[in-house]
Amino acid sequence: MTTTPPPPTLTHFATAEVAVGEAIDLGETIDGRRRVIPIRGGVVTGNGWSGRVLDAGADYQQYPTDETAYLTAMYVMEADDGTRLFVDNRALRTGSKEDLAKLVSGERVDPARIYFRFTPRITSAVDGPFAWVNTTLFIGTGVRLPNAVQLAFFAVD
Repeated sequence: MTTTPPPPTLTHFATAEVAVGEAIDLGETIDGRRRVIPIRGGVVTGNGWSGRVLDAGADYQQYPTDETAYLTAMYVMEADDGTRLFVDNRALRTGSKEDLAKLVSGERVDPARIYFRFTPRITSAVDGPFAWVNTTLFIGTGVRLPNAVQLAFFAVD
């Protein structure tokens, strides 16, 4: 007899509002349209902690089709206690051709019309208060705004 393991539960880790700069558009490449979005800072409200997103890093975007974006963002969050967390975030954002074109041009789109999920790898100093993130999986959901991205991070228990 085979038993199915119980599904994992999620615990809210943090919500971030990440400020972004003007897109650097590379145009159509062999891999689809490429864009680089500079990360300019932001605010983090965590589960029992708070902090900021540093003005460092970028979101590297690939659009293989008009309805799909693969996103790879790397940046640093800093807790109020000074602990720094490196975020290596892989995301999938899909929607209609029209809705993704609006997002790319900086227009607001109803978040219910966009599928935006991510799997961040978060790392920190092995001897600090956030050392536990080094051995924890995270998932999340996001919303793209004209000049920012809202991200909700969840630890997979």
